[in-house]
Amino acid sequence: MTERRRLEVTLALLCTLGGCAPRARPLAGTPTPLVRLPSTELSRGARRVLFHWEYKEQEGFSAHGEGVARVVSPDSARMDFFLEGGFGGGWAQLIGDQLTIPGPDFVRRFIPPAPMLWATLGRLSVPPARDTTARMSGDTLRADIGAEPTWRVTFVGPRLARVERVDNGRIQEWVARDGETLRYQHETGRRSLTLHVDRTEEVSGFDPSIWRR
Repeated sequence: MTERRRLEVTLALLCTLGGCAPRARPLAGTPTPLVRLPSTELSRGARRVLFHWEYKEQEGFSAHGEGVARVVSPDSARMDFFLEGGFGGGWAQLIGDQLTIPGPDFVRRFIPPAPMLWATLGRLSVPPARDTTARMSGDTLRADIGAEPTWRVTFVGPRLARVERVDNGRIQEWVARDGETLRYQHETGRRSLTLHVDRTEEVSGFDPSIWRR
């Protein structure tokens, strides 16, 4: 085996073991002065989102089932995940930027961090930063917010379509919103969570007990 081939094999092995994250490319589009990002405030009132979900790890572990998100303006959400076959489940609660995940450890493995979990619900909630750059391409606005990490956000019209966390020039994790399919991917952890929205219902409210920890 040549020295170059040894290097290629070694790099491939390191990527397999360590989960190489893809390199972030320069922002696409035409530079534009950014006055304000589109609003992603939750619509007034309360709504219930019914979905089914799939979780996968590259090592082979997977799980799936049904779930419900109960969302209340301006910044409260609870998401319940039920395993297929009635074998238990777990839940996560978001109040502002505070994420609480009680219960079984397996739930902690696949629940995204607060900014990414909010992104699945269409709300942008990343740490504020002054150094923001933006580019436009047709009806698509892309912006980089902050540095180390950089939060790269993509809007198609007024809709939040994608959020990426970029660190050391590489995409560590991301959320993509494509119609009724919402996907979270952790590149270095080599795991993914996909939500398929079945129905969204406007409701009058929820029992206060669901917010108790």
